[in-house]
Amino acid sequence: MSEPVLRLEGIEKVYNAGKPNEVRVLRGAELEIAAGEIVALVAPSGAGKSTLLHIAGLLDTPSAGRVAIGGQDMTGRSDRKRTTVRREDVGFVYQFHHLLPEFSALENVMLPQLANGAARGAAKARAMGLLEHVGVGPRAAHRPADMSGGEQQRVAFCRALANAPRLMLADEPTGNLDPATSDQVFAALMGLARETGLAAVIATHNLELAARMDRCVRLEDGLLVPA
Repeated sequence: MSEPVLRLEGIEKVYNAGKPNEVRVLRGAELEIAAGEIVALVAPSGAGKSTLLHIAGLLDTPSAGRVAIGGQDMTGRSDRKRTTVRREDVGFVYQFHHLLPEFSALENVMLPQLANGAARGAAKARAMGLLEHVGVGPRAAHRPADMSGGEQQRVAFCRALANAPRLMLADEPTGNLDPATSDQVFAALMGLARETGLAAVIATHNLELAARMDRCVRLEDGLLVPA
């Protein structure tokens, strides 16, 4: 059996440990996600979804527990190694698109590739292919301010997948969109994930969208349980 793309073992996160205002957000959360699997993460606001995603994506370190990506245990790894794995193997999508306003859609998707050493021609070709795949190819030359919210978020998905990561982590990626646009953007996200075979964790309050994923887990009292 192949290694899961993401494995979380006994993840704990404590803020202000040992102090009167100690906050224990995660209490031993565990999760495994296989290649090609899309998992919904649901929980009330403030339950720790973003904290869990940041730990899974190596943006934060747990107070205890282990994170493995593609079979690589990241416990105790140097900042340089964590940055390399994060840049090459993990793609992030947030509720707000965070596109760079001074660059076009095409350039926004090229930039992560160029930062990772790709040749300009290859980066442009891959960026254009991703944009066309999600239906925003005709908007490639436009800057974010000249695009709709749904178009901006689809560009953000393409940027997250620019370096062909193994894992995508999305934090309320359709939270700022109206229902019809949310459905279109989610369909584009799912299509990209299915095409590329990457693993994905998508945090959402939208239970209808969550039901369309492969499975759903709930963050409850600092633990992950089937939803």
